[in-house]
Amino acid sequence: MKLRYNPTSPYVRKCVVMIEEVGLADRVERVMTHPWAEFTDAHTVNPLGKVPTLIREDGSALYDSAVICEYLDTVHDGPKMFPASGDIRWTALRRQILGDGIVDAGGDALREKRRVEHERSPGWIVRQMNTVDRCLDELELEASTFDGMNIGLIAIGSGLGFLDFRHPDHDWRATRPNLTAWFAETSLRLSFKSTEPWEWVPEDGGRMNTWTGWPRDAAT
Repeated sequence: MKLRYNPTSPYVRKCVVMIEEVGLADRVERVMTHPWAEFTDAHTVNPLGKVPTLIREDGSALYDSAVICEYLDTVHDGPKMFPASGDIRWTALRRQILGDGIVDAGGDALREKRRVEHERSPGWIVRQMNTVDRCLDELELEASTFDGMNIGLIAIGSGLGFLDFRHPDHDWRATRPNLTAWFAETSLRLSFKSTEPWEWVPEDGGRMNTWTGWPRDAAT
């Protein structure tokens, strides 16, 4: 299998943490892909032009981290990251949505901040970061019950890592000691330590503005 991969993406990180947790690292090749670069080929394997994309052994492709992770959970013999049934399953899936929601809203805020100033909406940024904080507050209430590892906790860890990477000025730890303690411990797991995000610029030097799709010269 091949995973179209970018180390800056929290959705990719979710998939790679999953791969590491269930012991599939030797079966999934990571293919560096920058979906926003001018000469990207991301759209040739995924009409959405996004990462992550998983190319299965039969050549077919799966899109979206939630779909990819659930598929990966069917091709290993270890402990399952998607509980099979009952309340534990619905709790894990709900927490996955909260973790992804932090990334969705935080990503919207980041892209808005990176617009040219005359097109930027401060109110939209505030709205999205308020959504992030509501998710964090909900998770703070639950963090003392987090146990082991499953898809919900993978998504939460990836979301918190995204905040540290892309919103370092957003001090989410200040009023959330339970969530802070859980993330500090979780960050020591090999699956998280080995997938910390880092900036990667493709060979064309990022000639396109990576958030608006415009040439950088036109956006300055």
